[in-house]
Amino acid sequence: MASASRIVAVLGPTNTGKTHYAIERMLGYRTGVMGFPLRLLAREVYDKVVAARGPSVVALVTGEERIVPPRAQYWICTVEAMPEGMGCDFLAIDEIQLCADPERGHVFTDRLLRARGTLETLFLGADTMRGPISALVPGVEFHRRERMSDLVYAGSKKISRMPPRTAIVGFSVDNVYAIAELIRRQKGGAAVVMGALSPRTRNAQVALYQNSEVDYLVATDAIGMGLNLDIDHVAFSSTTKFDGRRMRPLAPNELAQIAGRAGRGMSHGTFGVTGDARPLDEGTASAIMNHQFTPLKKLNWRSADLQFGTVEALINSLESSPSNEHLTKAREADDLGALKMLSRESSIIARTTNAQSVKLLWDVCRIPDFRGISHAEHSSLLGVIFEHLHGGGVVPDDWMARQIKRIDRTDGNIDTLSKRLAFIRTWTYVAQRNGWLRDESHWRGETRAVEDRLSDALHERLTQRFVDRRTSVLLRRLKQKEALLAEVNDKGEVTVEGEFVGRLEGFRFSPDKGAQGAEAKALKAASLQALAPQFHLRADRFYNAPDTEIDFTEQGGLMWGGDAVGKLVAGADALSPQIEVFVDEAAGPDVAQKVERRLLHFITRKINALFEPLLNLQKDEELSGLARGFAFRMVENLGVLPRAGVAQEVKDLDQDARGALRKHGIRFGQFTIFMPLLLKPAPTRLRLVLWSLANGLQDFPEAPPPGLVTVPSIKDAPEGYDTMCGYRAAGERMIRIDMLERLADMLRGEDSRGGFEAKADMLSITGMTLDQFADLMQGLGYKAEKGERLKVKPVDAVVTETGTPSEDKPVMDAAAEVENTPAAAPVEDGETAPADVPEGTEAIEDAGVAPVAEEPAEPVAEAPVPETAADETPVGEAADAAVDAPETEVFYTFTWGGTRGGRQGGQRQQNRRPQGDDKPGGKGKPRGGKGGGEGGRGKPGRKGGPRQDKGAKTYSSRPAKKEKQIDPDNPFAAALMGLKQGD
Repeated sequence: MASASRIVAVLGPTNTGKTHYAIERMLGYRTGVMGFPLRLLAREVYDKVVAARGPSVVALVTGEERIVPPRAQYWICTVEAMPEGMGCDFLAIDEIQLCADPERGHVFTDRLLRARGTLETLFLGADTMRGPISALVPGVEFHRRERMSDLVYAGSKKISRMPPRTAIVGFSVDNVYAIAELIRRQKGGAAVVMGALSPRTRNAQVALYQNSEVDYLVATDAIGMGLNLDIDHVAFSSTTKFDGRRMRPLAPNELAQIAGRAGRGMSHGTFGVTGDARPLDEGTASAIMNHQFTPLKKLNWRSADLQFGTVEALINSLESSPSNEHLTKAREADDLGALKMLSRESSIIARTTNAQSVKLLWDVCRIPDFRGISHAEHSSLLGVIFEHLHGGGVVPDDWMARQIKRIDRTDGNIDTLSKRLAFIRTWTYVAQRNGWLRDESHWRGETRAVEDRLSDALHERLTQRFVDRRTSVLLRRLKQKEALLAEVNDKGEVTVEGEFVGRLEGFRFSPDKGAQGAEAKALKAASLQALAPQFHLRADRFYNAPDTEIDFTEQGGLMWGGDAVGKLVAGADALSPQIEVFVDEAAGPDVAQKVERRLLHFITRKINALFEPLLNLQKDEELSGLARGFAFRMVENLGVLPRAGVAQEVKDLDQDARGALRKHGIRFGQFTIFMPLLLKPAPTRLRLVLWSLANGLQDFPEAPPPGLVTVPSIKDAPEGYDTMCGYRAAGERMIRIDMLERLADMLRGEDSRGGFEAKADMLSITGMTLDQFADLMQGLGYKAEKGERLKVKPVDAVVTETGTPSEDKPVMDAAAEVENTPAAAPVEDGETAPADVPEGTEAIEDAGVAPVAEEPAEPVAEAPVPETAADETPVGEAADAAVDAPETEVFYTFTWGGTRGGRQGGQRQQNRRPQGDDKPGGKGKPRGGKGGGEGGRGKPGRKGGPRQDKGAKTYSSRPAKKEKQIDPDNPFAAALMGLKQGD
């Protein structure tokens, strides 16, 4: 150890081990003091010295923190908080080049000129300080230290292409946050380090980076002040900064100070630019790599010889100019500005009447403006504190408590918590001043506790906002090529390494919607890799699942429970669709093939079950000739065929061919040729899907609700849609084709030339109102003439066969009632009609009820007439008046229109009359004979003879006809009339 005080300037670039060298030198002495530019750096060194010597001999003193054990030997401080006059053996000042800083430079220059250790003094910093130190410090020794690793310029790179272990530097809070947010989305997250952070928050953020929970650090130029981190690359998002007064470009030596954080120990480092920053010119890049910078010539200075006689004298001493040519007068600092502002207030002037009060005012003015608010507001707060100290000697406890209570809240976002942290630093600083509070230890503990709570909350918010632990963990595992463990619960939620990553919907992975952009891609890549075993397990379970777990949608989708696993696509024919599976490529071809086979088995069995009659028709090898061709047409049209389109083919079929086809359940209706079993809801639903596929439709029309006789027509529906639904479009509604055939039976016996009205049975079978029925009839080719008339009342209800009066049935949707009523068996070819009914007509009479006689009935003499007062109306007269009130009703008269062109609903009509082979009056042998004898109308299990008219109510005022004459214009009787004439 040297016997005399020595002064050494240890100069060199970053990563030369200067700080480590100074710590070793200090620990070689009994006592020592080290001053650092940032409390973050001071705290880092404090922790290292405590680890080496224990906490009982190490003190930490900063503006906001004071840890001073009774036997303190080593003092770690910020430069402003360094104790004076201690007479310590060793003293060191780090980052001495900050003597040139426009804001704090005068403090470093003062320490350079006046702070000394009794045995050794070290100044640590950049080579640019050699000239000023040599000129201002007599007898100084210079030690040059070389960088331990290379620093190489890497040019410009996008943030998305930044290598791991990169620090991206911004020069404003907004810039830092924006970069950190981008890194989170693209790389999984970043730690954030700023000079304004509390040591607790900063250490927690640095730990995220140092522990490799994140691979990126976003920081201000604070990292250039000696913070030792494992950084491989430094990228500048800007090369300009606001220095408190103006935006200015960073000098090469300032850039080098920050870039030098890359590469620690023997590890080489790189630096470059990113974002909107321009690439560095060759000269600047070369200077940084070779550590060659323009030497500093002048250092900022402010007089340390302060005069406290008056406020004016103090201000004058602070504004005095240096006499040395290597020093320059520092610009006005915040403390001097506050002093000038308070010196103009009368209340302050009245209290600063002696040197002691002026010194107290100066101490108060040196409270930093941590809050960053306006100078006036900051000065106002300082004035209040000064008045408390001057008037009462201390800051009142209750006032101090109110200030802290307003800040002690951990709710809010990052900006709110940052502001509260800045505010609490003011009161932490006050608590650290000796003699300013009655119970200093209490308030130091209180302010420290509040700062710790706010620091923890801020760290949590920063991590929540800028670190996606899930993506970070997955990317790190992928990079390390480690196997990832995925789990899928019964809801399809996927977790990888315990982190929720998305959902497995069938055999497709859907990443968490919270992830976007590059983050989503990375998340999906990691998740799919982890899900590979799950795909195979799920495929095995699906392959062995029963058909009841699988279904198809009306748009052709194939579902496994609630998940889409594929869709139907057009095949060689309508009954042979193909399968397109929804399986992620990462699942592999084996999984996709297994899913496709299972779905093909399902749809094949579904078609075989629902279209069994049609498939039997297709496979019947006994069919030949025209019958076989017609069977092909039925299969091609999925079991439902409009008769108008195959009229000639039907005409060409002989009775044997028709019989062979009827064995397969084909019904030759007057409007449609169909297989009744295929009109059920399940076959109809599948038929629409298969028909839509075969016709290349983009949007598949849906089937009407089951059980309805009529439904509204759909505008712009594809041609043939109504037929595939099992309906026929007529007017504004569609009617089910089997019910239409029953309606045709009723209409066949009506006088379509002279006109007829709708009977209650007609409205009941269709479930329509009279107006709706008129529209339907017009859609079928009839004319409907609307009229009004007086409503005719029946004398009495008609007595039915059971002996009870019949009542009018309401007009309603009677689908269920009609379907549960056995329909008249179809008349096969060769059956004959009753002799008393004209051929081609139904044996239905107009069984209207007798109208009420218009003449009044003769009075009954025996009936006593009650006596009434002159102003009273007899009850009988009131009743008669009610009866006599006229009522009108609307009726329609229907006549055959002779064309099908009037039909609405989108399906083209043929200008021909429908012929039903399976109905009375249809194509076949003429009927003859009465009663139930041979050739009569009797059916097996039913009494022979013509059907009895039961007196159903009609909407006609005409009396019932005694005889039905053949109407040559009736479309349903035309064929039989021709046959009769032929006889």
